Formats: sequence, structure tokens, C-alpha cells
Amino acid sequence: MMTKPDINWLSDVNVFAVNRLKAHSDHSYYESLEEAKNANPMPMRCGLNGNWKFYYSNNPETRPEKFYQLDFNCTSWGDIQVPGHIQLQGYGNPQYVNTMYPWDGLQSIRPPEVPTDFNPVGSYVRYFDVPENMQDRPVFISFQGVESAFFVWVNGEFVGYSEDSFTPAEFDLTPYLRDYENKLAVEVYQRSTGSWLEDQDFWRFSGIFRDVYLYTIPEIHVSDIRVETDLNSTFTKGTLSLDLALFTSGHLGKIVGELYDAAGTLIATTTEKEGANGKRSLTCSVESPKLWSAENPYLYKLYIQVFNKDGRLVEVVPQSIGFRKFEIVDKVMKLNGERIVFKGVNRHEFHCRRGRAITKEDMLWDIKTMKQHNINAVRTSHYPNQSEWYELCDRYGIYVIDEMNLETHGSWQKMGAVDPSWNIPGNKPEWQDIVLDRAISMYERDKNHPSILIWSCGNESYAGEVILNVSRYFKSVDSSRLVHYEGVFHNRDYDDTSDMESRMYAKPADIEKYLAENPNKPYISCEYMHAMGNSLGGMKKYTDLERKYPMYQGGFIWDFIDQALVKKDRYGKEYLAYGGDFDDRPTDYGFCTNGIVYANRKLSPKMQEVKYLYQNLKLLPDRTGITIRNDNLFSDTSDYDLEIILYHEGEELFRDYLQVNIAPLSEGRAEIKLPAHIFSEKGEYCIHASFTLKEDTLWAEAGYEIAFGQYVFKGKGEEETHIPQGKLKVVHGDVNFGIHGKDFSILFSKQAGSLVSLNYFGKEMLSTPIAPLFWRATTDNDRGFSQGYHSGLWYAASLARKCEKIEVKEEQDVIRIAFTYKFSIHQKIEVKHIYTVYPDGSISIKSIYNGADNLPQLPIFALTFKVPADYHLLEWYAMGPEENYLDRNNGARLCIFKNNVSTNLSDYVMPQESGNRTGVRRVSLQNSDGFGIKIVAVSEPLECNFSPYTAFELENAMHHYELPNIHYTVVTVGMQMGVGGDDSWGAPVHDEYLIHSNQKLEFDFIIKPIHSNSN
Repeated sequence: MMTKPDINWLSDVNVFAVNRLKAHSDHSYYESLEEAKNANPMPMRCGLNGNWKFYYSNNPETRPEKFYQLDFNCTSWGDIQVPGHIQLQGYGNPQYVNTMYPWDGLQSIRPPEVPTDFNPVGSYVRYFDVPENMQDRPVFISFQGVESAFFVWVNGEFVGYSEDSFTPAEFDLTPYLRDYENKLAVEVYQRSTGSWLEDQDFWRFSGIFRDVYLYTIPEIHVSDIRVETDLNSTFTKGTLSLDLALFTSGHLGKIVGELYDAAGTLIATTTEKEGANGKRSLTCSVESPKLWSAENPYLYKLYIQVFNKDGRLVEVVPQSIGFRKFEIVDKVMKLNGERIVFKGVNRHEFHCRRGRAITKEDMLWDIKTMKQHNINAVRTSHYPNQSEWYELCDRYGIYVIDEMNLETHGSWQKMGAVDPSWNIPGNKPEWQDIVLDRAISMYERDKNHPSILIWSCGNESYAGEVILNVSRYFKSVDSSRLVHYEGVFHNRDYDDTSDMESRMYAKPADIEKYLAENPNKPYISCEYMHAMGNSLGGMKKYTDLERKYPMYQGGFIWDFIDQALVKKDRYGKEYLAYGGDFDDRPTDYGFCTNGIVYANRKLSPKMQEVKYLYQNLKLLPDRTGITIRNDNLFSDTSDYDLEIILYHEGEELFRDYLQVNIAPLSEGRAEIKLPAHIFSEKGEYCIHASFTLKEDTLWAEAGYEIAFGQYVFKGKGEEETHIPQGKLKVVHGDVNFGIHGKDFSILFSKQAGSLVSLNYFGKEMLSTPIAPLFWRATTDNDRGFSQGYHSGLWYAASLARKCEKIEVKEEQDVIRIAFTYKFSIHQKIEVKHIYTVYPDGSISIKSIYNGADNLPQLPIFALTFKVPADYHLLEWYAMGPEENYLDRNNGARLCIFKNNVSTNLSDYVMPQESGNRTGVRRVSLQNSDGFGIKIVAVSEPLECNFSPYTAFELENAMHHYELPNIHYTVVTVGMQMGVGGDDSWGAPVHDEYLIHSNQKLEFDFIIKPIHSNSN
């Protein structure tokens, strides 16, 4: 332990842990059974979180090298909070890069070299007294997470060194301590050999970002536990086995284990025997055990009681136990005998203010949100998470792929091309130990969590012997789980690394091809549906595979939460910032915003689609009942109320509640008893069925809707078309054509070639003429597909048109006027707007595009106009309530809902198209006095959008603060292509969701006036 520290360890692949204690399970322990059962804070632990003295240096040369010495005065230093990132507390800058290494183009180095001119060093100092209950006892320190390498001194003496940012590093402090005024000094380096292994797609931070604490142990201490549960072939008998490693300074008497069920009833007592290498083991059997699954995360509690030779209880270890069996049977992954489908997400630990230094409250919000939205699985992309996360997954019920801290993306993929010329770790034996150490640290800490079904050998590090050996290690120490690694897709020589076929962003057709060719391994998408910005279109194409192919076993959306950080603009107003906003170069800019949850932990509208497509309960109503398909593996529907609502034209007519119990993996039917003649009205009916919780759960309150389905149909007979009667006054001006009636005045301009005035009740509604629109504000996926390059001519068409023909036809009770537009981009393009004005002031508008060959897809075909911003209150009868698109409206429901124009714009970090609704039957736009307009579909439901900004204002803003002050409400009516989402760097929107330029397109609708007394 007298090793002399050496800064050269930072670039030595063989040195990654000096004096670090052996990794062990993350169990808690207490001095009494009462403390253990009450789950009080551990009395033998003392936290060191809080304020530390701190000094920041850009590189090792400028660091205060002797700061750890007792006589070094650091009282004038600044302060920093632990846990926390250095770069988020006023020192240095955060940097976001994806695949390239953060020094790319700045330093010409190759692994294991480390940059010397810019390698930030954080010098931390904390003074502490040894708590009374730890004095005269062994004292250890635990660093739960430090990025990326650090040295530790106490009272001027070197203690140890460690790399691996995401697993605990613990050291024995006992030889160096005095009872009072101990000086703890920690030197943290941002760059080390380990940095080559931590090239994850995330913000590059450094510092002590997880908990730090002291701990002591009793005279006889269970230092490590290995829990094994096994089930017989019929899952009716469980066997519990534990291997215990002991640290003893006293003499052991006996060890007793008592197993309690979830109700607190003692059901078994273990028997003890001595195992190999001085280890002790405990075993017991459980008849008809309740099995753990995400649907019913049943946990037993085992209390391991350690007695010394005098019969005194010296330690109690509470250990959660979940009986479950995960295996591959006939090439299908099964949990407790049933085929599992992962309805998963990838999840970074992230907070918009604290980065990866997240709290228990953050974790609780995350896991409750997942459960509420039918997400049953998480991949810990791409590093082990805080221990508390796994405890929550055990308790709440989430399947986990636990991924070790390994990604070397920039060493083998450059500009999208696979080039493993200097890939690490590859087949380089000198990298074996440092990589395997990360696997061991993860396994030893996390091995007892029933929620973990799969170990992952890391992410995007190509393939080779080193990673294959990691897989062999996992299999040698744990037969109860499977092993995952996607990178073998790039080199099939190492296919044995992974127990399953795992791919990233494979298209549905590619997945089907694999599944149709009698493969040897089950399939998962470890990353799919790249949810960057306005995305997640076409997700149903993936979830449809679940029923078609037994070997398709789901996937993990990329990803859960936007990685955006709070920053202030020049006026001091906060906004969410992305890569490049902190003068970080190189950077990958906004590629960090891929979440189905915004960085401030507000739900993105994309979550609406996720919740529906991940439903385990499928509700298929028709006019006489509901077919219910229960895709749960183990749970029936008895925990839910079945709610039935009948709507007519969006208004509720009837509501009822039914009790149905459909067994897992089966289908049943519930009949609806509706009042006689209830369908007698003309118009549109909707039967809405939903399952809601009967009682409160850990993750939601009673009444929460977990699944829904709808059936929409027309009533008897044809709807009558009411044509208003009355006189219209027509004024033929030299430039304008006016139509006037009671309480309205409408003006068409021959000069502008459009409708330019719509005055109802003395209030002018139009702030700009109505115009054709072919361009939507580019989404992140549009940019990735180079929509601007392929379809940019439609941008120009939206701004430059010529009205070539005006036709006016005066009929009894109606006036028709048509404008025909031509466009310089293509002589054959023609758009016609036909207006029909009725005596009540309503206007029917039909827009027709004639189609033209040899032109790219249209992002949108619509018409748009502005009205004053005072008109901002919206009431829809449409698919909603959240925004939806042609390829992302499965989770939307037909309903009446209200919102505001300002809130209709979604909070995607980079402004882009958002707020659209499909299936619009009608929508009202009003001011606070009740005046406004109503837009009503005629032949087919519409797509509509109401925004404070035009498509071009959104297009030209890189951040929300760059958008202009709000002066108008921008109305857009028509149709637009889907948003896509297979990936965000080249995948097109699927063909059936495109608008092809060679087809004839048309839509029509009516604008009606609204005043405060309107119905």
C-alpha cells in the first residue's frame, strides 16, 4: 500500500486500479434486525457529499501538484458540490460528441496516449472527522462514480488510484486516519486510458458525479453475497442458494437466513454450510414460489443474520430475492416458461441541470413514467447505472440489459464507414485486463438483482477476442442470464460473443429477412426508432413483427431522455442547449436530443405513440362489444376496470363500466349493452374502450388508463347538407372583388391573387392572404435525409408563385371564385384554390394540385394564412390530444380537446415542424371574447396546424430564443408526409407515408365565423 503515485498511469493500459478493493455485491447491512426491517439509513455509513474545496487546471502541468500535503493551504480555493460535474459548476465547458473522440482534430494521438495540453484536472479537498461509531474500527471510502481517473490521498499519504467512471471504487483508509480533522484529497483527470473506452454518445464531463461515503464494518461482516434462485421444470418449486464471503476480525458463531414473503410472513429458514475458500453458503427450498416478472415484480426478503461465537448478533443483511428463470428454449428467449417481448428504451442517466449526477427523485420519475407508458425494459446505455436504479427496477418491475462501461466507437467507425484499422480493444491482448475489469466490476456489484436478465459486453466497439473473452467471463460466472453484444454484426468471426442477434436501426424489411431465413438466434433491436426531434414515425412496422415472428423479441427505442443542458441567452432567460452551444469543438451539435422525454422531464408528444404500441392489453371495439387480447405473460385483467364510452360527433352519449377477466396470453370478448335506438342520429359515432387501474399502484393512482381502443363509424342514413339561403352583395372593384352579407365582409384581390380579407362582426381575421404551401419546417429526420437537398425546390415554390387565372361565377345564394397558380420551378405545376362564399359568411375552400412528373416528394401540400395573435384558443374534434402525423397516429384517439396556439408548438430543442393533427373533423380558433373562426372538413378529415410561427421562421431558427416575438397565429390546413424515425441520418420516410409529386392531390374544408353566442 506504499505505492508511489505516478501520473504516467493515465496513459498506461496496464494500470487502472491501484490499492482498489475487490468489487462486491451492493447489499446493505445493519447491526440489528429491527434496523434492517425498517430499512433505516445505514448507521455504519457516513456521507461525504456536499461542499468541497476545489481548484481547476486545464492540464496536469498547471495543477497544484502537492495540494494533498497536510501543510498545503487551500482555503482560498473555490467550492464545488459533490456529487456533480466540474463542467456544470463554472469550471471549463461541457462538450458533446457522438462517435468521434473529443480531441479529434485537436491532438494527433492513438491509444493509449492521452492529451497533455488539454486534460482538465480537478483538485478536490474535504476535511472530515471520523464518526464516533467508526473510531477504532476499520474505515473504508467508496466513490460510486468518478470520471474518468482519479488519485486519492488522506492526510498526505497516497491511498489509491482508479479508472472506470461508472462502477464503484473503494479503498481502505484505516492506516491513514486520525479521529479528527482528516484531510481527504482527490485528483480527478478528465482524460485517461479509460477515456478511449468511454466514447459513448453523450456529453463529456468529468469529476466526482456520484455519491462518496465512508463506511465501517462489524467484527464479522458479509463482504459479498452471490444469490442464485432456481426453479424446477414446472416452476412450482424454488431453490434459493447463497454464497457468502466474510471479513472477520472476530470469531464466527453461526449464520441464519430467514426468508419472508411480501406480506412479512416467515416462510423458510436457510441451512448453512461451509463452502470453498472459506466462503459460507445458505440454502432453502420454497414450495409454489411467487415468480418475479415486470408484470408482477414479487420480491421476497431474506434477512441474513450473523452471530459471533458468543451468540451475539453482529450483522443483519437484508436481501431482496426474486424467483425467476430466464433462458433460451427452441431459439426463443423465455421468462418463467413464456416467450418474452422487450418493449424497451435505452436510458442515459441525465438531468438538464446536473448532467449524469441524477437523484433518487429523478430515477423515481423515470421509472414511474416508464411503467405508466407500458415500457417494460431498459438497456443501461452504455454503462452501469447507480445501484439504486436496479433496486427500483427490481421493485417496480423493469427488465434490464445491464451494459458494461465500454464504447470505442471512434476507433473503428469514421464518417459512417467501418474502418477497424486501429480498433480497440479488438484482438489486442494488452487491453484484455482493463476491459475485463469493467465487466467484473459490473457483474460483482449487480449480480443479485432479479431485474437484470442480460449482461451486455458494451456498445459499438466492433468485435474481437477481447470482447469475446468478456462474454466467456459472464457465462462462466452466471448461468442464469444471457449475454448480449451487437458489434458482432460487423464481424461474424466473433458471433459466439452474443446469445442473441442484436442490431441497431435495421429496417423492418431487413429484420423480416433475417427472421424468415431460419436463423439460429432470437432477434432484438438493441437500438431502434431514433427518436430525434419530431420522430418515431413508422414504429408500428416494428411492433407488428411481435405477433408474426416468435423469434422477434422486441427492441429498445433510442432513447429515453433528451440530453440537453440549461443555459441562459443574452437576456438571462434560460433555454435548453445542445452541442456547440458551449463553444465546444469538435461537437455533434443537436444529435444529443433523441428522447421520448424532454430534458426537463416533461413528456414529449412522441410518448403517446409509445404507450399505445407497447400496450400488452389490446382493445378492439365494434358496435356490439369489445374483443380483448391479453398479451401479458402472467397477469389477467382483474386489476382493471373496463370503461366503455359512446360518443356522437365527439359528445358523450353513454358510459358504462364492466368487469372482465381475460387470462394471460388469451383472447376474450365483452359484450356492450347499449340503450335501444342510441344509434338513431346521423353523423359519426365512436366507441371508446379503456382499461383503468382499480387500485393505486407504486407507479400510478387508481383510475389511470393503461390501454385503450376505439371504433369509429357512421350513423344511419346520409347526413343532410345544409346550404345557407340569403342574399349576397357583390362589389366589382378595379382591383378587388368584394362579397358582403349580414355581419361579414369578404375581399378577394386580383392583384394579390388571393383571399385577402375575412371580416366577421367587424373584426378582421386575415393578417395575410391565403397562400399555397409546399414546405414544412425541416425536422431532424428531414435534415438527416437531406430533405433540403432533395426537395428544396418546394421551399422556393412556397415563396414564389404567380396567379395566372381568376374565375368568378355568381349563382343564386353563392359566389364562386377560383385562383389558378403557376410556379417557375416547373411549368406543369398548377394549383387551384376554389372559394365558395355562402350567405351566412361561411366559405368553402378547395385546393387542387394537378401532379407533375420528375419532381421530388412534397413535404406538405397545404394552404396557410395568418390571423392576429389574439386568436389563440383552440378546440379540436380530431385525433389527439398530442400532435400526430400520418405515420405516427396509432396512439392518438378521436376526441374533443382544447389547447392554446403557443402550447401547440412542441418543445423540440431545435425548432422544427410540430403541432400537427390528423383526422381533423373540425377545429375552432377563438380569442378570449369568444370571436373567431371554425374550420370544418368536408369530404375527408384534414390535417391542421396552428402555430405562433411560419414554417420559414421555424426553419431559420436553431434555438427557440432565436424565434421572433409572437404577432400572429399561423394556420395551416392540408396534408403532409410522415416524420419517419428508422434513423436520423439517412432513412427516408416509408413510401406509403410520402406525398408523391406526380399524383393529383386535393382537399376541401369550410371556414365559418364564430361569435360569443355561436353554438
